[in-house]
Amino acid sequence: MASSNADVLFSWGHMMTVNAMVDPKLAGLIHPNGEPIRLNKKKFVAIDRQRDTEYRATYRPQALYSRADNGFHANNEAFLLHEVATDLPIYRPDTGPTDFHLHLPPGGFQLVLVTSGVFTFDYDGRIFYVGPGAVMLQSAIVHRQLFYSWSGMSTEDNLRTPQSIVPDSTTMGYSGKFIEAFVTDPTTFPNPTVVGNDHIIESETSRTACTHPLHDRPADACFWFQDPLSLAALYKPLPLAPADRAIKSDATIYIRDLEIEIPSGHLVTGHIIATDPRGQSLLPKSSSGKGDLAAFAKGEVAMYRIIRGSAEFKDDAGKIYELVAGDVITAGKDSINLARVGENTQILRLGLLNGMETLRRWTPTQRDQVDGLAGQIITQRELRSLRVEGKPVGYLYS
Repeated sequence: MASSNADVLFSWGHMMTVNAMVDPKLAGLIHPNGEPIRLNKKKFVAIDRQRDTEYRATYRPQALYSRADNGFHANNEAFLLHEVATDLPIYRPDTGPTDFHLHLPPGGFQLVLVTSGVFTFDYDGRIFYVGPGAVMLQSAIVHRQLFYSWSGMSTEDNLRTPQSIVPDSTTMGYSGKFIEAFVTDPTTFPNPTVVGNDHIIESETSRTACTHPLHDRPADACFWFQDPLSLAALYKPLPLAPADRAIKSDATIYIRDLEIEIPSGHLVTGHIIATDPRGQSLLPKSSSGKGDLAAFAKGEVAMYRIIRGSAEFKDDAGKIYELVAGDVITAGKDSINLARVGENTQILRLGLLNGMETLRRWTPTQRDQVDGLAGQIITQRELRSLRVEGKPVGYLYS
């Protein structure tokens, strides 16, 4: 992986106001000077139904993408949530591992929550083997997808496979799927390829940690990985709430904190709300403490994605919104309350915080210029002794 010999000049000022010149021919490239991102602060409710969704191979043939577009548009196109479903075997010439690339969304925000199958990811020279329930948050780090599982079923059957945030043997045996989120739309910010597939040296390049001057994450933001069986990821029961805020359920409701608020640079909070199947204890639970009810109050905008099971939400007028697996509801602050959770239900909740409004979008010209730089943006590199050992991911950025 070759780095550029060009001088790199950059200075850090207010969050997301970086002046960077990576190559003399790109003098004047200012990142970013696009319009600011604004959350929808009004009361609104937008629903994306699984039954109406379309899966498209937007970026590569083996990955089908299903976007929560109604919520995206209703929230001023500030935050995109979509599902990624692998649909072709990894051994085909046009599928297989990805190249080395990076995403440069505002705030450097990319969230991945695996919901079925297994994956192998390379983040900045470190290898991660992950399955259902694993959470990764990364800020403009050079990465690659090395492996994914594929069930061999038809596309129609593959898209109907059960999803889970618990690494059970059933969901791990299916094709790999994950829920992915970005600040604004991935087509509007740079996604440069750093090393193409034809130039990857597996014995060396996959162990290379890289840095670049456009790594513009906010204060405190960093790479974050939460194992679904780690102590911090254990589920805690929700305490009883006041009668007017109580969530109905025939089963005990548990909550898991994804701990992404600080690693995201105080842009987003994340939690899983879940119940066990009848007569079973599926969720790995903590034996101490209660879940934090305050988690439901965080966020100028809240997004709920039903991973499995069903749930009901209620607005101020008393209208009930019934959601099932695959549905997404996006709502302004205090626009809805979670009213009921079915048994064997798992729900992802993301709270979008005010910090997002300090971010600015890339202009189309800037996006194209940075995409054109490709591997030239790499300004420092270091080879690790082993792909599964070494310093923390992203250490070259500190």
